[in-house]
Amino acid sequence: MALMDFIKKQFIDIIQCVEDDEEIMAWRFPMQDFEIQYGASLTVRESQMAVFVNEGQIADVFGPGRYRLTTQTLPVLTYLKNWDKLFESPFKSDVYFFSTRQRLDRKWGTSNPVTVRDAEFGAVRLRAFGIYSYHLVDPKLFHATISGTLAQYTTEQLESQLKNTVAGYIATLFGETGVPFLDMAANQDVFGKALAEKLAPVFAGLGLALDNFVLQNISLPEELEKALDARISMGVVGDLSRFTQFQVASSIPLAAQNEGGAAGAGVGIGAGISLGQVMGQAMQTATQAAPVLPAAAQTPEGALAPDGAVSVDDITATLEKLHALVGKGILTQAEFEAKKTALLQKLG
Repeated sequence: MALMDFIKKQFIDIIQCVEDDEEIMAWRFPMQDFEIQYGASLTVRESQMAVFVNEGQIADVFGPGRYRLTTQTLPVLTYLKNWDKLFESPFKSDVYFFSTRQRLDRKWGTSNPVTVRDAEFGAVRLRAFGIYSYHLVDPKLFHATISGTLAQYTTEQLESQLKNTVAGYIATLFGETGVPFLDMAANQDVFGKALAEKLAPVFAGLGLALDNFVLQNISLPEELEKALDARISMGVVGDLSRFTQFQVASSIPLAAQNEGGAAGAGVGIGAGISLGQVMGQAMQTATQAAPVLPAAAQTPEGALAPDGAVSVDDITATLEKLHALVGKGILTQAEFEAKKTALLQKLG
């Protein structure tokens, strides 16, 4: 009985693959010293393909389904082994199962910045990252070019090569387009489609289909981003001299609240002096710009106007100039109201 059990164990009646690891792409059925029984059952599940390999030569390929292994279902293997139609004995062959499931949300990115020429900044270093998806479509080609005779082959082993391939095409694409960095964000979708077109034949050469490719972000290294931020800030500020005046005026209330002893008082006094100089210069400019009022303006009736009286147009022009100083932070609202009251009194 033990001898019969031993003999029975030398033959394989059922060949199948139950995937317990979703990252496995290729798996070799464990043959050891066993032989496949003629008429054995082969089960290939959905999202799988099976390949028979005889002495290093790829023979028959099976898609999803259940098969009885005979010379009719193994035509290529029958030819390689020179079997005749009456062959019914056990045989040896390597059997590999391949997963054809779609691999979703696979991340890619440039491990190091890519240096490209830029029309505005000269030479810049760019980083890029995104996602892609793919699936296996040609197990014969994948076995011949990638997985080979390994007992199993995983997505981790494959994707390190795929990511490096993508990064290699990034520099070429950016160099060919000549799009300035500041315009790249608006063209990310175009870049993604262009990269997908370039990469699709590369994936096909490995027995894979590139299902989707997305370029999510293009950025500069941290030190270059800081330099760009400084340049953008300068553009937002615009007139630097006016911005400096505003900053000085805004800092005075904080300096006045500083209770740090003599040093704090010195800061408050210095800021006050600076503000006085700025306000004095602004007021002098406004006064010089205002129209000179006549000593004795004629009234509509032809009589002389009272001493000190001015026209409404002159008062309005002066108030507009003072209000502009409030907008620039040179005058406070309270100071403006006081000046306005004094000018309006002259109308009386």
